[in-house]
Amino acid sequence: MSAPARVNLRRLATTQPDFEAAFRAVQHWSAETDDAIEGRVAEILADVRQRGDAAVLEYTARFDALPVGSMGELELTQADFAAAFAAITPAQRDALQQATRRIRSYHERQLDACGRSWSYRDEDGTLLGQKVTPLDRVGIYVPGGKAAYPSSLLMNAVPAHVAGVPEIVMVVPTPKGERNTLVLAAAHVAGVTRAFTIGGAQAVAALAYGTATVPQVDKITGPGNAYVASAKKRVFGTVGIDMIAGPSEILVLADGSTPADWVAMDLFSQAEHDELAQSILLCPDAAYLDAVQAEINRLLPGMPRAAIIRASLEGRGALIHTRSMEEACEISNRIAPEHLEVSSNEPHRWEPLLRHAGAIFLGAYTSESLGDYCAGPNHVLPTSGTARFSSPLGVYDFQKRSSLIEVSEQGAQTLGVIAAELAYGEGLQAHAQAAEMRLAKKPRAAR
Repeated sequence: MSAPARVNLRRLATTQPDFEAAFRAVQHWSAETDDAIEGRVAEILADVRQRGDAAVLEYTARFDALPVGSMGELELTQADFAAAFAAITPAQRDALQQATRRIRSYHERQLDACGRSWSYRDEDGTLLGQKVTPLDRVGIYVPGGKAAYPSSLLMNAVPAHVAGVPEIVMVVPTPKGERNTLVLAAAHVAGVTRAFTIGGAQAVAALAYGTATVPQVDKITGPGNAYVASAKKRVFGTVGIDMIAGPSEILVLADGSTPADWVAMDLFSQAEHDELAQSILLCPDAAYLDAVQAEINRLLPGMPRAAIIRASLEGRGALIHTRSMEEACEISNRIAPEHLEVSSNEPHRWEPLLRHAGAIFLGAYTSESLGDYCAGPNHVLPTSGTARFSSPLGVYDFQKRSSLIEVSEQGAQTLGVIAAELAYGEGLQAHAQAAEMRLAKKPRAAR
């Protein structure tokens, strides 16, 4: 039997003369959606907005091979969730409950840190503050095509629940009517309010515009395919969205101290998502890069999704030899990865140098997969370099803030003069006079 083919993983070094050009080629990924997809999505959104349930039923029959006579047949009930929870194994029930507990605990701490209302009075008695209120209704999209993701359901529903959202509406495609029991069990644990077995652009449209059956939501969160991403982008403004997610990414900063097979498998953990996922290793030890390459070649034939992993690694992956760990940190900040593993004996030495990442996993024992499922922090993270200016999904995505202002009579005497002066400078007479009317000593004449 012939030996498995070596994975042709791109190998770069920061000392090579053409490194910058080669590095840019590794980073490049076009976020532009295919024109044909954009056009089809526009048609679906317009149709659902106009015809509502009838259009949703037609698209569900066409795209999910699920012909039904009414929307009632596509709605999941709390009894369905409870039955699914009872049907899974005890180990699965325990895993769901423990993951939910950890995710809830983390997001409750997040709520305490930034999601509470507050106010204070200044020296003249004026009250200033912030009122935080939850969104009334949110929609969460749970992928259900190539694979089912109960973890995505937990990561979207639990922080919404912690934020105080009273109604959480789930949509999940069920091609050919095949329902994933673990997803429905997760809905039971996470407190999903209503759910529909619809997916694609038609599900996004139904949530954004509302139909006779599907209630309109205030915000849509959760990942999906290119049609879902395009639809979310198009309905933004009518509703809020979390983000437009690109392919999954992992960047590993290694000092050579972690077993090479651990790092190889960590690279696989993102590459197995799809062919466009990106896995990159940065390390100042060339011999360690060789060892990881050898482990990739050894382990890949045993992976069920080997073809996808190979395509991802060869298409968008890289092993990069750096001059030092400091340089590796600098390159990491340029990439701003979704998942960043600091696989080092001294992770806390390097963490202060890392400014841009969706989530940072510190130490050899902190595999990215633990964050995906049960560590606690959210796994819905910014991709494609957007971690430079975006944050993970959290409690704050399901809340809104209102400013509180109560000016005392004494405070109006000071603030009124300031506001009037600036308003006259802007040429806004009514603004100025509205402030001046509250002054105890009225100005002689409007300017």
